[in-house]
Amino acid sequence: MVRIALTGAAGNVGREVLDAFSDEHDVVPYTHSEHEDLDSDLLDVTDADEVAETLNGFDVVVHLAGASSPDADWEAVSETNVQGTKNVYDAAVENGIDRVVYASSNHAVGRYNAASDDPEATTTGYARPVDGDAPTRPDSFYGVSKAACEDLGKYYAELHGVDVVNLRIGWYMTEDDLRDAVEDASPEQRRFARATWLSPRDCRDVHRKAATADLPENPVTVNAVSRNDDRFYTITETMRLLGYEPRDNSAEVLDE
Repeated sequence: MVRIALTGAAGNVGREVLDAFSDEHDVVPYTHSEHEDLDSDLLDVTDADEVAETLNGFDVVVHLAGASSPDADWEAVSETNVQGTKNVYDAAVENGIDRVVYASSNHAVGRYNAASDDPEATTTGYARPVDGDAPTRPDSFYGVSKAACEDLGKYYAELHGVDVVNLRIGWYMTEDDLRDAVEDASPEQRRFARATWLSPRDCRDVHRKAATADLPENPVTVNAVSRNDDRFYTITETMRLLGYEPRDNSAEVLDE
C-alpha cells in the first residue's frame, strides 16, 4: 500500500484531494490546527524537526500547506510557503520519500496576461497561451513564493533524485461557486474565472495522477485547470505527462 501524506488538508483543495485516492492508498491528512469536521494530525510545516519526524515512513507527500491568499504579505509567504516547503523537501531526502507533489499556482505565471495589478484579473481580449512549464512571471508576493518553491523542487529533483510534480493550480470552485464568482464581477475577473476554473472532480483527477503516474521526465511542471473553452493555461502537457483526463468546462456551466 502506498502511504501518502497530505499537508494543508483543511483547505478547499485539500478536502477535495482527500477523496481522490482508492483503497490502495493510505492517505494521512495533516493540518496546522484542529478542525471539528476533519479527523487530521497536526503539523507545523515551519518546524523542520517536526516535519522530518512526521513524514518518516511515507512514499509520497502532496504538499498543499501554506499561506493561500494572493494578497498575503511577504512575511507570511516567505516563512510558511518557502521555508515550509524547503522543510518538506529536506524531510523527503532524509526519509527516502519517493515523490513530492507541490501545489504551485497560476499566480506563479500570472503576469503573462495581467490586465491590471489585480492578481485575479486578466485581459478580456486575446490572451497569450501559457504552457505548463512556461518561465515564471509572478503577479504577487504569493506568486513569487510559488515560483521560488517550484525552483526548490527542481533543485531537489536534480540533486537528490526526488520525483517532483509542480501543479500550477487554477481556481478551484464548485459549479455554484463559479456562477457566484462571475455574477457581479468585472469583465476581467469573469474572464479570469472562466479561464482558470478547476472543478472538484478534475481537481481530484489531476492530484491523483500527479501522485501516482509514472513520470516520463523529472521534474514535471504543468497547469491544473479544467478543459475550459476560455482557458489560456495549456493542459496538453498535463494530459501527456500525467495522464490527466479533464471532464469539466466552465463554458458548459455558465452558458447553460
